[in-house]
Amino acid sequence: MQASISLSLSSSSPITRSDCTAVANAYLCTPRSLRFCGLRREVFESKSLNSFSVSTRLVSCPRDSSFKKVCAALQSNGTPSKGGFDYDLVIIGAGVGGHGAALHAVEKGLKTAILEGDVVGGTCVNRGCVPSKALLAASGRMRELQNEHHMKSFGLQVAAAGYDRQGVADHANNLASKIRSNLTNSMKALGVDILTGTGTILGPQKLKYGKGGSGDTVITAKDIIIATGSVPLVPKGIEVDGKSVITSDHALKLEFVPEWIAIVGSGYIGLEFSDVYTALGSEVTFIEALDQLMPGFDPEIGKLAQRVLINPRKIDYHTGVFASKITPAKDGKPVIIELIDAKTKEPKGTVEVDAALIATGRAPFTQGLGLENINVQTQRGFVPVDERMRVIDANGKLVPHLFCIGDANGKMMLAHAASAQGISVVEQVSGKDHVLNHLSIPAACFTHPEISMVGLTEPQAREKAEKEGFEVSITKTSFKANTKALAENEGEGLAKLIYRPDTGEILGVHIFGLHAADLIHEASNAIAMGTHIQDIKYAVHAHPTLSEVLDELFKSAKVKVNSSSPVVQPVAV
Repeated sequence: MQASISLSLSSSSPITRSDCTAVANAYLCTPRSLRFCGLRREVFESKSLNSFSVSTRLVSCPRDSSFKKVCAALQSNGTPSKGGFDYDLVIIGAGVGGHGAALHAVEKGLKTAILEGDVVGGTCVNRGCVPSKALLAASGRMRELQNEHHMKSFGLQVAAAGYDRQGVADHANNLASKIRSNLTNSMKALGVDILTGTGTILGPQKLKYGKGGSGDTVITAKDIIIATGSVPLVPKGIEVDGKSVITSDHALKLEFVPEWIAIVGSGYIGLEFSDVYTALGSEVTFIEALDQLMPGFDPEIGKLAQRVLINPRKIDYHTGVFASKITPAKDGKPVIIELIDAKTKEPKGTVEVDAALIATGRAPFTQGLGLENINVQTQRGFVPVDERMRVIDANGKLVPHLFCIGDANGKMMLAHAASAQGISVVEQVSGKDHVLNHLSIPAACFTHPEISMVGLTEPQAREKAEKEGFEVSITKTSFKANTKALAENEGEGLAKLIYRPDTGEILGVHIFGLHAADLIHEASNAIAMGTHIQDIKYAVHAHPTLSEVLDELFKSAKVKVNSSSPVVQPVAV
């Protein structure tokens, strides 16, 4: 183990663990719990890291519990943990889920190590939500500048807009590099050991890491978390060459912008890339196995989104069909996609395009973990877990001290869900029982405009109501009535609330409109905290803001019971 920990991004002198007080002061006197891409970054900014000096530490800081926990974690790093283990907690996989778990473990005073066989940040940072948002930001501005009617409505005149493909690609790559560096430095700064190599479980509380073979290092841990994430799912019959037939991993590099591209799958990934490609000038053809586009969204929101995001753009689609075979372009021939009926499997013709993007979802990356050594069998590649993320073996019994979070368990394949699951696990191994409410975890699609959701769709809510014997009510508000949206000339949008009128319980909220991904959190936090409509409707929202869309939504609900929470006494000011 290293004997010191560096808090600098440059070649400045490292800080020894005997300087724990100075380190903890820096931790306490710097803004903490910075969040981005569903992950939490407790790290000093690069500027303060590079200019670490005595003068910056002469600040009066409270010696609270956080100070003691961080100080203890830094001091104990490199010494045996309680019980004779090398570590209190070892996390296999340094993606968003592993990162969130590691930082929370340090807060709890646990001696923590994280294994990474590729690069820190996992799918989200390197091949997922981070670079894709950079592409969407650039292409979204391009779309706005090209919309002459929209610009004229502001009284603005814009000459022919253009873009530099490599410049757009560099923006995405640079953002991923920056966030990856932030993640790495945040864990190093707080004393997390980052171990390089592939992790394999050898038995209960025992694993090895390395490149494979006799040179691997064996370590022990009181608790182990599997957080290995996922990879793009490529159905049988599809030949990916990384050039004309690509996955999202390749598409994020934006090595070329095809004139015509087929996107197989119309979920989150497919929709976002259609937004990017059409803004940059491509024609898009969706190939969807189900009978309607955007099958994972609330049907009403999906119909509105199709009217805005699909129909006016250079997009056509085939629904109810499989791409049974895709042959990459070569020798001057285009990409050839053979279609069959999703139900009858009868041929439905072919499509010839310049490129094809496979956006059929993601598959868990769980091979080589050594699960057979602890009698665990994956289900369609996913590691079976219970509601507390505890791993279940082939006999249906819990594997002691072993947990699995994120895409690898398949409960909810979202970066911030993985982080939340990791934090929940750390609470448990620290002695506090915790069960995560997955219905409170929001999701978003970053198209222009955006789509967001939390909880149940209307069909899901009505099915639940029929089984359990309660009534469901629906209320909606339009962005066309919101002052801020109209000021932005972005009045196209809808917010929908699904709730129980007898109790005021929020069952689901779905938003399509400007900054929907940001607006959803008021609803998701209300569900997580158990706040009912009759309480949240009295909350005050600044005017004029987009948040008033949610304000009007909650106020328009008709609840049959009175306030369920005590009234807070007013405070004289």
